[in-house]
Parts: sequence; structure tokens; C-alpha cells
Amino acid sequence: MQSKNTTTKVVYAALAGNLAIALIKFVAAAITGSSAMLSEAVHSLVDTVNELLLLYGMRRAAKVPDESHPFGYGRELYFWSFIVTLLVFALGSGVSFYEGVTHIRNPEIITNPLINYIVLAISFLCEGASWWVAFKAFRASKGKQTYFDAFRASKDPSVFIVLFEDGAALLGLLIATLGITGALVLDMPEIDGIASIGIAIVLAGTSLLLARETKELLIGETAHPHVRESIMRIAREDSDIRSVNGIFTVQMGPNQVIAALSAEFHNDLNTTQIEQCVTRIEAAIKLAHLDVTTLFVKPQTTQMWRQRIAAMSTGQSNNENGNP
Repeated sequence: MQSKNTTTKVVYAALAGNLAIALIKFVAAAITGSSAMLSEAVHSLVDTVNELLLLYGMRRAAKVPDESHPFGYGRELYFWSFIVTLLVFALGSGVSFYEGVTHIRNPEIITNPLINYIVLAISFLCEGASWWVAFKAFRASKGKQTYFDAFRASKDPSVFIVLFEDGAALLGLLIATLGITGALVLDMPEIDGIASIGIAIVLAGTSLLLARETKELLIGETAHPHVRESIMRIAREDSDIRSVNGIFTVQMGPNQVIAALSAEFHNDLNTTQIEQCVTRIEAAIKLAHLDVTTLFVKPQTTQMWRQRIAAMSTGQSNNENGNP
């Protein structure tokens, strides 16, 4: 589980780097007239705005529950993360593509190319440092999973968005360097515009991948399997539980899980004893998993649970077949 301090550090590092790089790139683009450099400047500016939105989402997500939001505001981060992916696509990719097409149709010779190379080198160092901070945080949280599996299973979009943004930025810098070099060596300024389109494609692909993952979190994704298994194991260990049928979980935020547990109690227990059992289970689960903020325990026979699951499966099958 990613700590809040680590996540904040990653986002602030990316914010500082992108803001400085954006200003430098805009100045370089104005001096040299490079389309690829202008695309990179817009890219860095969009990334800067994205980090501000992530910080805003993190602040909103930290609000305590109230009457209007009894389960808290954790999904605020997921909402703003999804907005970030849309901005990468609409602004970053859209503007880069437009600049590329414009430059191909009306090519301009690049002046003072040395400035471009200096800016690209500085940008690569800054983006690389920011990427490394995000990569270390992501690697520390992935455990024994592969990087791709850890990305798919991650419940904190802040870190993997910065990681992918910076990765796309590094690839964009490489494309910009190749475009500028090709335009100078071959005396074909159109190549600079082609590089801008290449940057747009990279940003579009990155945004679509991030949008898919953040959408799943936004609409309600289950908690990690090990959390669900641990909750059921703790419940089984209580002597008043006859059987644990199953569990539903919803990830409300990076460190906020709501769980609904179905369990069958021994028949000879009275209401007071059942309440005491539930209290013990809640205390044990919250001690083991601080992110389980709310737990519901439903007394239910195994037969009723299986009927419920069967009904859900039937409903899903009908939906897939187009039946009401």
C-alpha cells in the first residue's frame, strides 16, 4: 500500500520538473521556430496542470465523511485522475497533432538549433529524475507482481499517472530530437512537423491506457484479492462463526475499502452474542487492514448466499445477451 507522503512526494517532484521544463521549452520554441519543440512545450504545460489537478484530487479525497458522503470522498481522486487522462488526450495530443499538420503544410526552417538541443538535454535530465522518483515508489509498492500486473491492480492512480506521463515525455523528447536532427541533416523542415505528429500519437496512446485504468477505479473496483482473502480468514477464525460464505468489496480510494461480509452464525447464539461476534470481527479486521474503513456483516445461510450469487450470474448473462 502506497503511503500518502510517498504519493505526494512523487506528484510534487513531477510538478516542479514539468513547470520549469514548460517555461524553457516555450522560450526555445519561440526563438527557434521548431514545431516539435512547441509540441513538447504544450505537453509539459499539460502535465503541469495535470499534477495540480492530482494534488487537488488528493486534498479533496482526504476530507472526512459527513452526512452527504457517509463513506468519505475517496473517489474524488479517481474522478480528477480521469479528468487528467482526458486533458492529456484533448490538449496534449490534440495540440501536438495540429502543430504537426500545420508545420508540414507550412514548413519553417529551424533557426538556432543548438538552443533546441540544450533544452532537450535539460528536459531529459529533469523528466528522467521525475520518472525515477515515480518508478521507485511504484516498484516499492508492487511486491512480487510483474510491473504490468501491478499497474492493472494499483488502487492509487497518482503514482502510475505520473510514471506514464513522464515515460511518455521521455519518449516524446526522443522523437523531438530525431525530428529536429532529421530536419537539419536532410534540409527537410517537414520532418519537424512529422515529429510533432509522432508525439501526438504517443500522448494519445498513453491517455487511452490511463483512461481505461482510471475508469475502472472510478466506477467501483474490488479491493486487492489478498485483502478479501484476509478478511474472510479472520472471520473464519472466530469461534461463533459457522461458515463464511463470501465477501463483496469496493475500493473507494487508494487507502479506503468498504466490505460486505456474508457469514452463517451458529444456531444457538442469541442477538447479543451475534453482536459481540460482529464487533470482534470488525476490530480484528481493522487492526489488520487500516484501509478497511467500513465493514458490513450479514447473517446469511450458505444456501441463500449461493442463490444470490446464482441470481447475479444469471442477470449478468442476460445483460451480455441483450436481454432485459
